[in-house]
Amino acid sequence: MSKEYAIGDVIISRSEIEKRAEEIGRRISEDFAGEEVTLIGILRGAVMWMSQILKSVDLDARVDFMAVSSYGAATKSSGIVKINKDLDDSIVGKNAIIVEDIVDSGVTLNYLKEYLLGMNPKSLRICSLLDKPSGRKIPMDLDYVGFEVGDVFIVGYGLDVNQRFRNLPYITSVTEK
Repeated sequence: MSKEYAIGDVIISRSEIEKRAEEIGRRISEDFAGEEVTLIGILRGAVMWMSQILKSVDLDARVDFMAVSSYGAATKSSGIVKINKDLDDSIVGKNAIIVEDIVDSGVTLNYLKEYLLGMNPKSLRICSLLDKPSGRKIPMDLDYVGFEVGDVFIVGYGLDVNQRFRNLPYITSVTEK
């Protein structure tokens, strides 16, 4: 039997997300003017956010994906990071931006950052739709942040619980019934 969840009120609307993505896309274009950039979307949660940002990046932009896991079916990170899908293309000597859905404990992102730095990119920056600093176990500097959120479990706009609610066009909280 699958778990039942209660969805909260809208925390961040679709229009707010789209506006912020446009601002970040323009900022990336300014920061890397005249250069190529590779956006690395972290599957599956970052797909909607990355595609929204990409619409406003006015550069030669490449897209690649990685799949990592540290949650499984839980609502708390296990602290164990596993790479399920690596990059398809090399980032050696290239500008790369990790695009995440949410940065919570920082454990997964720290692992990912160190892993990608080992590939010798020209630069590596971090972009996240959501930042949840109250959950940090590892200090983490983010270059581009959509929104800061409190200590609640978030779903929508690509974020899920047990593969559910990714398709909500806004950000909301979820609790188990």
